[in-house]
Amino acid sequence: MDYDTLLTLGPDELAHSLLQRRKMLKESLPGVIRNLEAEQDSLTPRFNRFVNSFQKANERVAELKEVRDRCQAEAGLMVADVKAARGNLRDSGGLIDLDPKWKKEKLFEKLEDIELRIQTSALDQKLESKMLDQRRRLLEENEKWLIDRKESNLEMSLYIEKRREMSKLYKTADKSHRNMLAAVEKAQPLFKKKAALEGELREIKSQLDRARELLSQSDKAIEHWKRRLSEGYGDLGPGFPDILLDYRRVSEGKPSSFARKSKKRSSRINDGLGGEEE
Repeated sequence: MDYDTLLTLGPDELAHSLLQRRKMLKESLPGVIRNLEAEQDSLTPRFNRFVNSFQKANERVAELKEVRDRCQAEAGLMVADVKAARGNLRDSGGLIDLDPKWKKEKLFEKLEDIELRIQTSALDQKLESKMLDQRRRLLEENEKWLIDRKESNLEMSLYIEKRREMSKLYKTADKSHRNMLAAVEKAQPLFKKKAALEGELREIKSQLDRARELLSQSDKAIEHWKRRLSEGYGDLGPGFPDILLDYRRVSEGKPSSFARKSKKRSSRINDGLGGEEE
């Protein structure tokens, strides 16, 4: 029914139309509610599966991050010990035969620089992976050097032991980091699907709540318009105010309730501005 047609209707026609609409809603709403409930029941298990999968993925990411952080922290603490052991070897002449290329690489400075950049810089996955590869190559080169130059003296054995332990920790941290990035990438589509299903369920619940509310009001609304059709539209007591009061006011040439509210609102605005200047 368009606006112009609505304006031509009398009170009885409007009341009858509203009564028929309420009766139609009472008949159709149970079916609507059943369909919405069935849709909700169908989506809920899927949503729960995605919630569980996403939770497990997050737990896996957290586990890998814990291993990475712990190993990197332990390896970082060992750098000072390894440097001290290396210094002792240098002072005692144990590093005289070191490969000049190895000296040039400045392993520890590079490791500390890489570690600092990983911890303090906002890097994308490509740059971060590049630095991890760089650290892996440095460690592999030094491991080869250790194998080639292993000696039986106590200081060299201590140095080799600490250096290998540090290298193992860094390798474990790097592996955990890569696995963590893979787990994060795997979790992203799970999150998107979970969010989409959550939105669908939220919309269904909103419609379901509204349909149930309308159904619960149906009998009361039907009785309301039945009484109006039989007893009129004036003041019938509590819950039945005069609903034609504004209609009669406008028919007598008086301003409508909308016009009165607009005038009051305009008056408040002018009062707030202190009125117009003369």
